[in-house]
This record gives sequence, structure tokens and C-alpha cells, in this order.
Amino acid sequence: MRTLFHMPHDPASRMVRIALSEKGLAARLIETRPWEDDGVLAAANPAGAVPVLMDEAPMGGEIAISPANAIVEYLDEAYTTSPILPSTSAARAETRRLCCWFNEKFEREVNELTLRERIDKRLMGHGQADYELLKQGAAALAWHLDYIAWLLDNRSWIAGERFSVADIAAAAHFSSLDYIDAIAWDKFPSVKDWYARLKSRPSMRPILKDRVNGLPPPSHYDNLDF
Repeated sequence: MRTLFHMPHDPASRMVRIALSEKGLAARLIETRPWEDDGVLAAANPAGAVPVLMDEAPMGGEIAISPANAIVEYLDEAYTTSPILPSTSAARAETRRLCCWFNEKFEREVNELTLRERIDKRLMGHGQADYELLKQGAAALAWHLDYIAWLLDNRSWIAGERFSVADIAAAAHFSSLDYIDAIAWDKFPSVKDWYARLKSRPSMRPILKDRVNGLPPPSHYDNLDF
């Protein structure tokens, strides 16, 4: 059976889960914390990171795909119904750029200083989050939100006029940060309106049910109307 090794609040993992749902593909979800790996994750992905998708190869057997950007590209090529990549080369290039923006730049400048401090550190039992890192991450987040607001002031969706995997990537990252109440939505109304549209999609419902023991989300987290 198709299997996804993931962490529930990891944005890259959420990106793949949303993409699978948008394409109507079922998968067995195995929560896997890389720092607790007993060798299974490393065997599937020598980088030792989630997400990793295990799928049936066309000629038989099983293949392992990672990281998230490679997984969503694979899904759109292997399963052509409900495409999540645009049809033109220029639009695909812009969509890929923004997926990399979130999974690389945004992850490095925002998530590593906020989300990883608040959630991963807690799961690892490494004590309280570093306030100075949280402050740096919040400043970086505001800059990124300004940029996304500018995009949405000029487009219907993140990468253009149609919903795409760029929206999925953004929603995955923002939903994880929203769980720790890190986003001042009212300061970015165009981003808030866009995210409300994303929250109403069926593919987001399982994501919004994820919880961390001892760390509840804000009351608006799974409220489709904020």
C-alpha cells in the first residue's frame, strides 16, 4: 500500500498530505520522528528526513520518493487526474520557484527559528524555546507575509490565476505556524482571505485535526471562518 513517512506538524509533510488528498490518492500515514529512527527511515531516505513516500513502481516492486518537492512532482506525473501543476512551462516554473521558496528559504528563515523551537524542541524534550530565536523568526515571518500579500494583490492564487501546488506549499507552512498562533492575520488581510479559501478545502480537514499533546492551538485554528 502507498505509505507516507511524515511528522504531523512538519510543513513539508503536510504539503505532501494535502497534495495526496487533492489528487484523491489514499496513503497509509506513519508518524516518524527522524531523531528516533531505528533505521527504517534511513533505509528509505539516506538523508534521514521526512517526508518520504513509498509507492508501487510501474514495473513492480516499490520506490521511495523524497523530498517534498520531488514527491509532488512525481504525484502529478504518475497520477494525471486533478493536476496540481499548471499546464504551461512558464506557470510551472513560477510554481516550482514558490515551492522552493517555502520549503527552503521560508523553512530556513522562519520555521527553524519558530516552529522547530516551539514544536520539535518540545517533542525532543529539549526544554523551552529560545526567546531570541522566536523574535528573529517573527521578524522574518512578517517580511515573508508582506511578500505573499504583494503576490496575492496581483494574482488570484499564490503562483498565478489558478490553484496549484504553490498554494498547497504555502498552506502547509502557514497552517503549521498558525497552530502556534504565530501569524497576525489581521495585518495581512489578503493573505487571510486566501488562507480562508484554503482552509475550506476538504484536503485541509485532516491537517487541521492534528494536535500536539500539551500544546493546544488557538481557538481560530480549525475555524473555517476564523
